[in-house]
Amino acid sequence: MKKIFLLATPLLLLFISCQKTDYETVVKDDDFRSTISSGNFVELSNGYTYYELANDNKEKTLVFIHGFSVPSYIWDETFNAAKNKGYRVIRLDLFGRGYSNNPNIDYTDDLFANQVIELLNHLKIKKATFLGLSNGGRVISKLASIKPNLVEKLIYVSASSFYDNPSISSNIVTDKEVQDFITTNYPTISKGQLLDFKYPENYPSWEGKYEELLNYKGFARALISTRKNHVNLNKENLLISEINLPIYTIWGDSDLAVVYNDFKENLNKVFPNRFEYFVPNSGHLPNIENKSNFENYLFNVVLKTIN
Repeated sequence: MKKIFLLATPLLLLFISCQKTDYETVVKDDDFRSTISSGNFVELSNGYTYYELANDNKEKTLVFIHGFSVPSYIWDETFNAAKNKGYRVIRLDLFGRGYSNNPNIDYTDDLFANQVIELLNHLKIKKATFLGLSNGGRVISKLASIKPNLVEKLIYVSASSFYDNPSISSNIVTDKEVQDFITTNYPTISKGQLLDFKYPENYPSWEGKYEELLNYKGFARALISTRKNHVNLNKENLLISEINLPIYTIWGDSDLAVVYNDFKENLNKVFPNRFEYFVPNSGHLPNIENKSNFENYLFNVVLKTIN
């Protein structure tokens, strides 16, 4: 037994040495922004926001809002398809995600909604259709309740906006919570993103792309704070319904991340007149996993293709 232990020890040490431990070493400052060759940055009231804009001379505007932790690249396929069809398209990294700043503030639905509103004001856009993916559904609900005149249509994709979230007991994020989150979750969090797919084996590079986010200082705190600031949005959603904004909900038929039956009753209550569609053979990201079916419904039914 002793001989086996001695042989195993170097292997164990090699395994441990290969694990990444230097998380959150990159600060998103001017030097960092100078290394980003794509997109644009604008300084808003709570920090710098990264965004991409195409077809700025077009009138029909689509704004893509990402989910809880994966930034705007999660919309790559649909963003590029809409751009090629002639829509003016905008996508951004919400605070705490991607290339946008990670400010040391509370990450609330109001923060994100007002970030989007400020960006559109900067770009002088007065009306748009908003697509909110997963947690992005919360953002577009809050945005529409704050500034309904800005909204042409609301498109919820695998949205987590309809859960009956309990009242917040405390939204304070401690240094210990952040460190514990990094220690416990960061070694496996990238691989966990594959659970958003029905067929994760088809996306071998997804994990590696997410790993980059773990380098950015403040990412863990942003995730914890966002979760702690989730509140019930029934008030906002009922207001949206009452003013008759066009509402579309799109779901992957095999979504295990946002489980439709868990909130179906509440969804029927707040959005009884919505248009609804289930994308077959897809998980939490139907815009990626069944791209052709998703885009056919989006462009040929919801939006109508621009000729």
